Amino acid sequence: MGMEEEEGAINGGEEGPGLAAAPHDRWVLLRPAQGSPRPSARYKHAAEVVQDKLYVVGGSRNGRSLSDVQVFDFRTSKWSALLLSPSRDSNQLNLENNAGNQPFPALASHSMVKWRNMLLVVAGNSRASTSNKVSVWFIDLETNSWSAVDTYGKVPMARGGQSVTLVGSRLIMFGGEDNKRRLLSDLHVLDLETMIWEEVKTEKGGPAPRYDHSAAVYAEHYLLIFGGSSHSTCFNDMYLLDLQTLEWSQPDTQGAHITPRSGHAGMMIDENWYIVGGGDNASGSTDTIVMNASKFVWSVVTSVSVRDPLACEGLTLCSATVDGEKFLIAFGGYNGKYNNEIFVMKPKPRNFVQPRLFQSPAAAAAAASVKAAYAVITATDEKTKDIVATDDLDVKRAEPGSSSKQMVAEIDALNGEKGELESRLAEVRSENSKLKDKLDMVKLSYGELTKELRSVENQLAAEGSRCQKLESQIAAAHKRLESASSLENELEALQQQISQAEQTMTTSQRRKSGGVWKWVGGSAEVSDNE
Repeated sequence: MGMEEEEGAINGGEEGPGLAAAPHDRWVLLRPAQGSPRPSARYKHAAEVVQDKLYVVGGSRNGRSLSDVQVFDFRTSKWSALLLSPSRDSNQLNLENNAGNQPFPALASHSMVKWRNMLLVVAGNSRASTSNKVSVWFIDLETNSWSAVDTYGKVPMARGGQSVTLVGSRLIMFGGEDNKRRLLSDLHVLDLETMIWEEVKTEKGGPAPRYDHSAAVYAEHYLLIFGGSSHSTCFNDMYLLDLQTLEWSQPDTQGAHITPRSGHAGMMIDENWYIVGGGDNASGSTDTIVMNASKFVWSVVTSVSVRDPLACEGLTLCSATVDGEKFLIAFGGYNGKYNNEIFVMKPKPRNFVQPRLFQSPAAAAAAASVKAAYAVITATDEKTKDIVATDDLDVKRAEPGSSSKQMVAEIDALNGEKGELESRLAEVRSENSKLKDKLDMVKLSYGELTKELRSVENQLAAEGSRCQKLESQIAAAHKRLESASSLENELEALQQQISQAEQTMTTSQRRKSGGVWKWVGGSAEVSDNE
């Protein structure tokens, strides 16, 4: 169901119940209280929830980076602008001198995390910055002040679209795109106690260079990287970095098939990693997905319509705990239109326990169906061990007085069923792999055909423009021809007038010539008479 429907929205403030009315596993629009101002719509911003308040910093709109800090209070459901002043304390946290009333920098594609009583803003694209190194800022929420911070060590090059995660007092930054649009796959760690950067060299086999991906830390031990894009393609792969051995791996995920996407947002709640939004350069991702980080199983939580504000890129996703309940908070984004709405969802408690596949001889027959085959795909070896302890073995338990041989025979029969299902599992996985390969080929062909179509459309547009120019030239030539025809008529009339004038002059000359000879003849006669 789309978010634009009336039943897909809840009111905040005194006129509504607020977050308490949010349903499980379904996005709903959270309307601000009546009379509350609204921030500018934006994307590629950063957001964090601190003490029942959503802080939104910067972002981009119509190609212009923003420098404002907007705050939404979940208790009152009202928006307000946080006016920051430069910090005067240059001794705290190695802060740079911030003279005058310089506003907070306009940023886009930056990252932000909460640390102590402050918001830590890292990297991002800023036209005002002249440095080619990553910048770091602190926003003090107690004093409403901001400070640029001196960092030391091997400071990374400036970038945007990176991922930043916090592990204790260490900040882990991966990938992004530098100021020259070069894609990065480097890994850097900033110690927030000493403000010293360190470049981390990992074993080979890590993610390809990318930006606009998502990252999360699981159990303070593993760094997860998902999706993102290069300049030509989007990814749906997932990588795992062991933060102790610094070795990359690419776990074999199970469950739902996840489409490539970049510009999405992610949030880890307990061991569940929620992903919302993003796109593949052709359309926005409509599904909200979740991965169980302990078992690497993907599932789809909910879906929205193609034109829904959540099917967008450059949005943010945060988590908030209100009255003991956890909520996902999505804000902003762009899908052809900039968004400034808040959407909330209450995640349903998830249990990824192994389904009971081995129940009876009937289960073996059911395994031949697509449903059973798919269930087998999502199973793990660890879960399979638990099946023996399930209640479904009641039909195979020995009755009072039965012999141990009968029990062994029944266990052997179960093992036979298991072997048959494992064989079918291998076949289904092989077929699934082939289908994925065919799907990738179809997507590639579709992309190439789309490019050719756009090229032909551009050529047709150019030819159409050329035809319009030729038509205008023909019309001008017609006008000149009509003018020439009129000139010819005038020329003929002038020629007729000239001809008439010439005839008149000839007649006059003849008349004048006859009179002279007559006069001469008359004079001669007079002389003879004399």
